[in-house]
Amino acid sequence: MPRPRSPHGRAKNLHQTQASRADSPVDKGKKNKGGRGSKKQVFESYMTSEEVSHALKRGELIQGALRINPKKYHEAFIPSPDGMRDIFLDGIIARNRALNGDVVVVQVLPREQWKVVKSDTDCEGVSELEPQTGKMTRTPQKKTDRPPSPDVIVEHQYNEQDELTHRVENITLGATENGERGGQDPSTPRSSGEILQRTAKVVYIVERKHSRAVTGFLKFLPDKPFAMFSPVDHRVPRINVPLADCPPDFGSRPGDYANTLFICRITSWPEDSNFAEGILAKSLGQAGEIEPETEGILIEYDVDFSDFPDEVLQCLPKNLPWTIPPEEMCRRRDLRKECIFTIDPATARDLDDALSCKPLPDGNFEVGVHIADVSYFVGEGNALDAIASRRATSMYLVQKVIPMLPRLLCEELCSLNPLTDRLTFSVIWRITPQGKILSEWFGRSVIRSCVKLSYDHAQSLIEAPDKLFSAEELPPADPEHPIDEIHQAVLNLHSIAKQLRAQRFEGGALRLDQLKLSFTLDKETMMPQGCYVYQYRDSNKLVEEFMLLANMATAHHIYRAFPEQALLRRHPPPQTKMVDELQEFCDQMGLEVDFSSAGSLHRSLHATLGDDEYSSARREVLTHMCSRPMQMAVYFCTGVLKEEPLFKHYALNVPFYTHFTSPIRRYADVIVHRLLASSLGCGPHLGLTDEEVHKQASHCNDKKTASKRVQELSSELFFGVFVKECGPLDSEAMVMGVLDQSFDVLVLRYGVQKRIYCKSLAGLETFQHHKVGKKGELTLVWAPEDPEKGSVRQVISIFTLVEVQLKADSAAMKYSAVLKRPDENGSYSNVP
Repeated sequence: MPRPRSPHGRAKNLHQTQASRADSPVDKGKKNKGGRGSKKQVFESYMTSEEVSHALKRGELIQGALRINPKKYHEAFIPSPDGMRDIFLDGIIARNRALNGDVVVVQVLPREQWKVVKSDTDCEGVSELEPQTGKMTRTPQKKTDRPPSPDVIVEHQYNEQDELTHRVENITLGATENGERGGQDPSTPRSSGEILQRTAKVVYIVERKHSRAVTGFLKFLPDKPFAMFSPVDHRVPRINVPLADCPPDFGSRPGDYANTLFICRITSWPEDSNFAEGILAKSLGQAGEIEPETEGILIEYDVDFSDFPDEVLQCLPKNLPWTIPPEEMCRRRDLRKECIFTIDPATARDLDDALSCKPLPDGNFEVGVHIADVSYFVGEGNALDAIASRRATSMYLVQKVIPMLPRLLCEELCSLNPLTDRLTFSVIWRITPQGKILSEWFGRSVIRSCVKLSYDHAQSLIEAPDKLFSAEELPPADPEHPIDEIHQAVLNLHSIAKQLRAQRFEGGALRLDQLKLSFTLDKETMMPQGCYVYQYRDSNKLVEEFMLLANMATAHHIYRAFPEQALLRRHPPPQTKMVDELQEFCDQMGLEVDFSSAGSLHRSLHATLGDDEYSSARREVLTHMCSRPMQMAVYFCTGVLKEEPLFKHYALNVPFYTHFTSPIRRYADVIVHRLLASSLGCGPHLGLTDEEVHKQASHCNDKKTASKRVQELSSELFFGVFVKECGPLDSEAMVMGVLDQSFDVLVLRYGVQKRIYCKSLAGLETFQHHKVGKKGELTLVWAPEDPEKGSVRQVISIFTLVEVQLKADSAAMKYSAVLKRPDENGSYSNVP
């Protein structure tokens, strides 16, 4: 479908057409508050696909992915195609039975129904719609924030929680009186700081991306032939489930199931009901236990964690132990005598990539990146290929991996395990000590890794360049390659990687690091024993630089060979309007941040934010703010997108990029390997059209987003258990954003983000939200502990240091952050 225009002024006839066909859904919502008992229509009938197609072409409707705010589930948004402020869908009726992630078509409502939003400069910006001062009442905190999840580069820093709660809810400052005349953007802030935001209603669901499977609890309804299923995710409606579908004794002993987690699948959602209808798919077990909760996450996000079926296993080599056939060996470059090794997390079993670095007589180096040749084992079009393409990615949970490929491949035959002959795809460069590439070679190869190093091992080698390491200090190594040869190769790679990294950032690349929480687990119970913020060190950077180099080189190569069929990865620039608003906010805060390019933003973030011990925390907060306007990196097919300027990767600041280095865990890389093999004449032509490549790329995008979300939820699950088992936990925290009645903090010890609600703070007399210039602040007034002394005032604004305590909630796996009471001066003795 063509990219639709904003339907200002053109939807009048469409409104009239729909009015003749169905009442306004907003009116219906007012008339009918009932559930199944009422036959009045609650939701508007969907338009036909033909009507939608014509209206989209006329620019009268807008298509986009629906995002529902997990903290305020009555609020939903779709992106505006003109790059302006996202379009707001107010309430369940306006969503018209669409769920989070669905691709929908919406009709913008008349201007008089648009929403006036109160801008908030510090954080999400939407007023919490209640008075800004008030007496305190204890109210339980219902929702929790998700911890961030990092990966290699800014493209992976997308966080669904950020997207939902930050992207649209207006960081806008609202500085000048622009009015609304002459076609100006109506979302431009007024002099009062208020914003007029377009509102819309769903008229058609293009694609139901949401799995329609949810975890939750059963509730007994007396005298009803159905039970009420209450989803844990409040963005999903309550679901009527036939009693016949429930456990046999549920009707007589419903209390026995009060803490049992079930999976329910929505089967329909009638127009005349506030509630969906569904069937119970499975009883998971007791809420609050890691395995039932994990299984619920996997099912909700449509992750296939079943055993691989026989027809898939039939595609694997039969004669084990498997050896490389002599005829295959003849077709490849034999690198088995080279000093090649892997560097991975200590617990990794799927070893995709290996490195080599050989000094040359002319003072340069021969550097190799050697990637598992998965496409040799996964034949295009067979059952194994089909299931890998559907799974699209391995899913990494805290306690386990849901693999894309059978374990025989991902942990054995494809994994570049030490002291074993393995099939690989190699990129080998002749490169100067300064990182200048003199020549490049691609080809299929055979390697024999001489040692499996962990990041810790490699870091030790980097940090002690002059030390003579003993065999006991490293994992078992091939005696053909002395430890000092391996040590020197790591040092040379580190030296070249530093040059490459410096050149990348000087050339305008951007990296937005966010904190990642890691866990130590009990080997028997797999329960969390401890947690810590993962340290990204030189050994990580070494591997990253050469993986980036290989991916960029492969992108150029396959695009030259197949300009219509190449599968590449692009990263669109951040949304202009949000960047402008954030720039204005930073100016008001006195922060010198330059958003004019990826490189200038990177340099700004790495300029000093003070030189005290909290400067890194301030950088984390600022990085979090700067990540909000960022878009996701996505796979695409060059023959479908066609316009080369759109291929660019914003964060890396390169024209072409792809994924080549992780085919064991990413299906996109398998397609790239096939393209590369075909281009080199060592593999058949890819049996997909450009449209089929693009469709697979889109599926990989969906699965990558789901994978990231599953990883975040797994981490939050384990941290919730850790807080329950080891808490309460005390930590310093830094304020990340201020709203009307709450504020967000970065908990520095654990790297998690939490929202603190003023109304739930014991001992608080009053609070007041106000602006100092454009900067939002909360003034908290604490009741005196000593009746003879006065109240204690505490000011909360961005970068304020506070002390918090993390405590387990009554709800399973949930925890809250509680602000500790300050001293008489409104500060903390430990905090400067």
